[in-house]
Amino acid sequence: MRVGRGAGSWLTRGVSVNVSDLLRDAADRTPDDVALVERRPERRHVSWRELDIAADGLARALSGRDLVAGQRVAVVMANRIDLPIAYFGILRGGMVAVPINPRSTTSEISRMLADAAVRVVLCDETGVQQVREAIGSLERPPVVVVDGIAPEAGETAFDAFLSEASGTAPAAPQDPESPAVILYTSGSSGRPRGATLSHRALLANIEQIASLKNLPVGPDDVVLGLLPLFHVYGLNAILGQAVRQGASVVLVDGFDPGGLLQLIHDEGITNVPLAPPVVAAWAGRDDLRERLAGVRTVLSGAANLDPDLAEAFQESSGHWIEQGYGMTETSPVVAVTLASDRDPATEPPKAGSVGAVIPGVEIRIAEPDGTPAAPDDPAQIWVRGANLFSGYWPDGADGPQEDGWYPTGDVGLLDADGDLTIVDRLKELVIVSGFNVYPTEVEDVIAEVDGVVQVAVVGQPDPETGEAVVAFVQVDPDRDADVVLEAVDAQCRTRLARFKQPSRVVPVGGLPRSATGKVEKGRLRALARSEDLGLQ
Repeated sequence: MRVGRGAGSWLTRGVSVNVSDLLRDAADRTPDDVALVERRPERRHVSWRELDIAADGLARALSGRDLVAGQRVAVVMANRIDLPIAYFGILRGGMVAVPINPRSTTSEISRMLADAAVRVVLCDETGVQQVREAIGSLERPPVVVVDGIAPEAGETAFDAFLSEASGTAPAAPQDPESPAVILYTSGSSGRPRGATLSHRALLANIEQIASLKNLPVGPDDVVLGLLPLFHVYGLNAILGQAVRQGASVVLVDGFDPGGLLQLIHDEGITNVPLAPPVVAAWAGRDDLRERLAGVRTVLSGAANLDPDLAEAFQESSGHWIEQGYGMTETSPVVAVTLASDRDPATEPPKAGSVGAVIPGVEIRIAEPDGTPAAPDDPAQIWVRGANLFSGYWPDGADGPQEDGWYPTGDVGLLDADGDLTIVDRLKELVIVSGFNVYPTEVEDVIAEVDGVVQVAVVGQPDPETGEAVVAFVQVDPDRDADVVLEAVDAQCRTRLARFKQPSRVVPVGGLPRSATGKVEKGRLRALARSEDLGLQ
């Protein structure tokens, strides 16, 4: 089955060619309106004009350090106002931004800096120690600019770096295919790779979302900026869309359930994009409905949201959660429940669905040979649209095919209404004696057992069956673990075919998760293959 939502070419609708032009447009429209707010812990805010001027200054400062278009600049910062200044300044100078999680390890940062041949690193106190250690191993250490902490010998303070600006701003190449961002993917099945997103791809997805009848973000919204800006969800779906619409963003680093609800109330936040762990922490709170009384829209993305959790959140908050589906390689949004044929003011999203494909994007559900899957049969999701990436850094490998289609690696179903349901990750598929085992099917069965807090299922090599199913289970600490694990075993024997039953059930204290809440199954697969199965 194939679904497309044609909206005409975004290039014909007069949109910008460089992502930073969106900031210039916002500064021209409403120069004195509040653009960004941060509380670290002191409250600070900047207007659109101030943000635009600062981005200009950073572009000039980079040019003054002899950087030219196409060279890479890393941003290793937590959510703060200086991160968007850095991001838009890098793009305005024609350079390529490399956002990196500031809580990455030294070895991870070292590998990404080396892989992208980064010339300058802009970092804050969250990641500065790892950066300092990482550059010591590089053959050509980059310039280091530090923010929120005193510079050491050879480093430059962020404010001093901005003051270096002189002359006219460098003219960025007016080529929408120019690389804008290199984002390193989570690497659930191997080492992270840098997905190269062009200005065309980022702008296309921003315009595709902006063309929805039911806008997720409007110009009068105040948006919660909790999701990290080093991730494509925070960077383009939240920050990019807010700049496009002229909405204010309140940037937050770190999650305190009660404190964040108070901030939402105090700042008059109307738009709340979340990841599932935040939804889980809030669902059932007695004060949730009151604290979210001024909120217009709650959205969830970056990881699958359990339908029962979504229902529990709605019951305690009065808000149903709009969901979306996407990935780094699609800039990121492919489908969203706000695109479904429904009135979001009166009709809840379809349970378990991530919604309909957005305008300007096509998807098809196809078998490995490219033939359409039978109706109601899960198969791989293929995507085509101007929002697709240009391939992986540095040579554009494994990008979209010549006809524009890209296999996502996700398994899904399209219903009669054109709404999409995500079944699993193709790369996480476990093949036992030639039979397919979708981990989510096993996880759902185990999650029903009383006393199971959370579960993740992976495959590991097996000499007799090719692969075997391994389940990592977190047990409620107030319950007898042996009793719960026996119940898990009995549940699986009763509910699952023999080849789907876990060969091992491993009790753990918790599951490793990424910054956006995804379970890091790559780590679990490595643990399943090792002698030491304990999570540290």
